[in-house]
Amino acid sequence: MPAALTSIANAAPAIAMLGCFACLIGGGAMIARRRDTKKGVLLLVMAAVLLGNVVIWTL
Repeated sequence: MPAALTSIANAAPAIAMLGCFACLIGGGAMIARRRDTKKGVLLLVMAAVLLGNVVIWTL
């Protein structure tokens, strides 16, 4: 694999974890403020999927 793709592949889990934390915070805030509970739950589910992907990538 070329060096450029290797560096992107190494950065992908870190970027996904940042997205996971952002989804957790955003989903929790939406649920806590009772603005749009359905979208907040969907954000929490998306955070769980991202976390699962990172776990699979690091195995």
